[in-house]
Amino acid sequence: MECAMDPEDNDLRQRRKEFGLQIVRMFSGLPKTTEAQVLGKQFLRSGTSVGANYREAYRARSRAEFIAKCGDSLRELEETAYWLELLVDGKIVPPDKISVVRQECDELIAIFVAILKSSKKPHNS
Repeated sequence: MECAMDPEDNDLRQRRKEFGLQIVRMFSGLPKTTEAQVLGKQFLRSGTSVGANYREAYRARSRAEFIAKCGDSLRELEETAYWLELLVDGKIVPPDKISVVRQECDELIAIFVAILKSSKKPHNS
């Protein structure tokens, strides 16, 4: 299925994979306190789900399925941003330790919003 697929798509596939790896590395570096581990597991689950959902979107059998899976990726990114906020606001992780992951999360959110807007527009073919 080629909804919103173009040469930049390889870049997005690489970015979502690297984002997942950043999440895994960050989780490994979290303190071993109960609070950090509970929030960290949520963060790990949502952050690594982004790439899995996008992979499913890329293999979608219909435009509706593509839109649904990209929507799932966006929801997981929004959830990841929430857990990042709690990790910082809860004074578990200093803001400078998550700034790169936070920036990438924000950029990926913007990309998925754009993909969804573009994919929902009627196509004249």
